[in-house]
Amino acid sequence: MNGAGNNSVCHVLIGEDAVGQRLDNYLIRHCKGVPKSHVYRILRSGEVRVNSRRVDATYRLQAGDKLRIPPVRIAERPRDEVDEAAKARVDLPVIFEDEAMLVIDKPEGIAVHGGSGVSFGVIEALRRQRPQAKFLELAHRLDRETSGILLVGKKRLALTALHDMFREHGAGADKRYLVLVKGRWMNATQHVKAPLLKYLTESGERRVSVNAEGKASHTVFRLLARWPEMSLLEAQLKTGRTHQIRVHLAHLGFPILGDEKYGDFDLNKRLRPAGLKRMALHAWRMAFRHPLSGAPLECVAPLPAGIASYIATVDAENSREFTADNLQQILERQ
Repeated sequence: MNGAGNNSVCHVLIGEDAVGQRLDNYLIRHCKGVPKSHVYRILRSGEVRVNSRRVDATYRLQAGDKLRIPPVRIAERPRDEVDEAAKARVDLPVIFEDEAMLVIDKPEGIAVHGGSGVSFGVIEALRRQRPQAKFLELAHRLDRETSGILLVGKKRLALTALHDMFREHGAGADKRYLVLVKGRWMNATQHVKAPLLKYLTESGERRVSVNAEGKASHTVFRLLARWPEMSLLEAQLKTGRTHQIRVHLAHLGFPILGDEKYGDFDLNKRLRPAGLKRMALHAWRMAFRHPLSGAPLECVAPLPAGIASYIATVDAENSREFTADNLQQILERQ
């Protein structure tokens, strides 16, 4: 947004790439470094105008709208810092791409976007790698510690359709994860419907717990393999709550191996020298309809080497107690 952050009023003519976007989301996206509280304050005060009129934060922008933005102070991160960070982590394998969307296999350890002490994320890296792209926006999110399928919209209409799809939860997209857990999981299929509630720790960190006052949450777990002290599960999301798989499993007494928020911390320390140096949660498969054409799509992200090699080590040292019929197909699928 040219002119944002200086001492003068900024005037913006809205183009096709912003059509349909909420005004508050547009300002938050383009006024980088400005706290959300300040964005909503200038909206409430009427300092932001569309076509010379006051509008609500939920107003949907239209092509040709003339947006007035008052002077705001932006604490931008040094561009060199973001550029260098993005260049240092450019390995974002593309699973599928067309004119409407991009599907990548996100590595573990990288956030989907910058913020909260993180100088950059997947979306910033993509924008640096594709300076010619006019529009790149996240369609959903993955935890920093989780690897796998991540959808990015390349057109506003596609992004809006993807957002609508994810709001439908299981009806819109079939999202499957592979996860290693502590303990001997016995049920072939288990539906978990435990409500989840967000809260902040004393240090200000975001956490989630099973709580009757929380939001309805539904995960379907299927057993793929079991060893004496570890199990491999497939988790199918029917709702999309924050940390849903992690909290449901910890609540049941089967914490995810390597989970530093909800896991078995002493066990995690022992796993690192044994070869597992990350959280064993991977978004491996997603089936959905193309956001513009409606054609069915299925995207698959192979199991990362760090998890696959640890499974091979456990397999070599322990007798497998259970093997699902489709296990080998999942482990070998590329």
